[in-house]
Amino acid sequence: MSHDVIFQNLKSISFKDAWDYQEELFRKILEGKKQGTHDYNQYLLFCEHPHVYTLGKSGQEENLLISEKFREEKQIEYFRINRGGDITYHGPGQLVGYPIINLEEYRLGVKSYISSIEEVIIQTLREYGIESTRLDGNIGVWLDVDNPQKTRKICAIGVRTSRFVTMHGFAFNINTDLQYFDYINPCGITDKGVTTMQKELGRELDFDEVSSIVKQKFSEVFGMQFIDKE
Repeated sequence: MSHDVIFQNLKSISFKDAWDYQEELFRKILEGKKQGTHDYNQYLLFCEHPHVYTLGKSGQEENLLISEKFREEKQIEYFRINRGGDITYHGPGQLVGYPIINLEEYRLGVKSYISSIEEVIIQTLREYGIESTRLDGNIGVWLDVDNPQKTRKICAIGVRTSRFVTMHGFAFNINTDLQYFDYINPCGITDKGVTTMQKELGRELDFDEVSSIVKQKFSEVFGMQFIDKE
């Protein structure tokens, strides 16, 4: 069964503008469900953000390791937001994806939804010869999970759901500058590293090409049929 989903590439957009836009679309789906109608659209948004740290509902402030002054000097924004998880970084070279969908139409619970996003990224990485997997007890996509000294994350996931409608999503490190992860404990984790496709392959990736493959894998894994919107 295929599901029509509007796909929109927002390109480079501030985190706050993207968050506000998500909230608008999220509310429309919730209203449609409350009214018992299917007269609403579902969305998959792709974008990049300027440097920003976001802290989830259960996150700890101490996982931001720099002062407000230093953060402002580095021109890094900071938001406490309404997704699950702890602190994460978004910035140039990182593909951020926001599925705003009704999970009931996909017959998915929240855990299986997150697992499906992980599968999208795992299959994308496999196209480039990078083997990745899940890590028990830790959401996201990881490399070398059998070697604790080398285990590293390449994609973070943090979502919000209400009445099985989703927002927020994933952050996939393609050509991301890893120095910005040094200023936080990513996702509150202190004993594992972070990596990018660029670091793993030793070359800069074509961002649009990787993004296109991620979009295709969403279609395959979720059964989405996209309607492209400018």
